Amino acid sequence: MEPKKNPKADLTKRSMLFFQIGMIVMLFLAWQAIEWKTYDRSNIDTGMVDVGDELDEEIPITQQITPPPPPPPPPPAPEVIEVVEDEEEVEETIIESTETDADTEIVEIEEIEEAVEEEIADVPFAVIENVPIYPGCEKEKGNAARKKCMSEKVQKYVQRKFNTDLAGDLGLEGRQRIAVQFKIDRQGNIVNVRARAPHPRLEQEAVDVVSSLPKMTPGQQRGKPVGVLYSLPILFQVEN
Repeated sequence: MEPKKNPKADLTKRSMLFFQIGMIVMLFLAWQAIEWKTYDRSNIDTGMVDVGDELDEEIPITQQITPPPPPPPPPPAPEVIEVVEDEEEVEETIIESTETDADTEIVEIEEIEEAVEEEIADVPFAVIENVPIYPGCEKEKGNAARKKCMSEKVQKYVQRKFNTDLAGDLGLEGRQRIAVQFKIDRQGNIVNVRARAPHPRLEQEAVDVVSSLPKMTPGQQRGKPVGVLYSLPILFQVEN
């Protein structure tokens, strides 16, 4: 049996192509429907500002008020002048001029020198005018008697206080001599005690003993207290 249709008129051959084209068109229409946007034109800002009548401000017309001038000052009261009779005579003071004339003798003023009190240096005991007075020698009269009294008192004091056994303890033998010098200052105190001996221990002993001498009445030279230099030899024998 022969087919009645023309083979060229068979539509099933391209059905798949048409189906794909239809799917593409539908996808495209669906995408356009999703992306479609609409706008409310009533809310669109055109970028223009309408200032309208807001700038037309009415400026009120003011009138400057001038303050009234101050009242004039009251007229001054008339000054009353009282006339007083001059009954008392007043002695006028005459001021004389201090300017000098060419004939006036000018007296030159000499420089005034201040009197400087001369400070007397320390005086040796042997030549002092008034020797220092050792306690207990106040009753002695005359400078020579007071010198002798003081020398005796100082020697007895040193003999009583000095430790003579010290030389034996130090291994020294024979006669020992210690030279001591000190000063009796202007207040009668014993100061500047120095000693020279064969051993430093003896020197220190001599300084300690002489420094303990009692305070004296200071010596005087030309009626003024001065420092008096005094030399004292200490001699003793060391027996074996």
